[in-house]
Amino acid sequence: MRNRVGLSKALFWFAIVIYSFNILGIILTVVLNSLSKEWYGELLPKIFTFEWYAYMAKEHDLPQLLYATFIVAISVALIALIIGLPTAYVLARYDFRFKNVILSLLLLPMLIPPMTYGIPLAALLYKLRLATRLPGVILANLVPVVPYVTLILTPFIEQIDVSYESAARVLGANRLQTFLKILLPLTVPGIFTAALLSIVRTIAMFELTFLVAGPKSQTVVVALYYDAYAAGTRPPQAIDALAVVYFLITMTFLVIALRFTSPTQFVYRGK
Repeated sequence: MRNRVGLSKALFWFAIVIYSFNILGIILTVVLNSLSKEWYGELLPKIFTFEWYAYMAKEHDLPQLLYATFIVAISVALIALIIGLPTAYVLARYDFRFKNVILSLLLLPMLIPPMTYGIPLAALLYKLRLATRLPGVILANLVPVVPYVTLILTPFIEQIDVSYESAARVLGANRLQTFLKILLPLTVPGIFTAALLSIVRTIAMFELTFLVAGPKSQTVVVALYYDAYAAGTRPPQAIDALAVVYFLITMTFLVIALRFTSPTQFVYRGK
């Protein structure tokens, strides 16, 4: 039995090491290529330069691109919190008929491929003349992000003892006071985490954004796709420079989110 356990641990760590080397190798190659000149197969580039970042920033109007990306991501996160927090509270606190059916329907946009509902949704937004503009991109991204926020907040609310709310009501607090003074402060870590992770998810959401984005409303990930596959010739170093910017943005928000919460809180269910 000990030999089997030892072999399992060895295989586990071997797989982790191989996976880490692959990921780090890919990231390092992209970073070096974005800083390189005259790199033709040597271990390291002969010349290091930031000119590809300057080229990428000028080609894309980087301030406008980042502005559109953050406006979409932050707006989606705020609206999703406004909708998702009361929804998560109802799911966490009440048992009612067809609750599981409603929960399944709510989470459906997270379970099925985005393109299955993205094309009809894009057609609707084009008919309403909201597509190619920031409001249309925000509405499209809300479809999968609202269930995502609800799924994150539900276990956080379930971990808060109901007796706190009962004690507040016994002492004379109404529902609004109980929410503002008891539930909301205790749920702040979950709200903060849901907001940051929904920002990361929105920044990484390609399919829905691609279907409805216009020249002034595309996010970084859509611009990265156009660089790689659209007509015209672009230096691969400039494409890698934009990829590095995209990677740094997403990883920054993800690290901040994980800094303030534990992943186990996403799956905990109170009795």
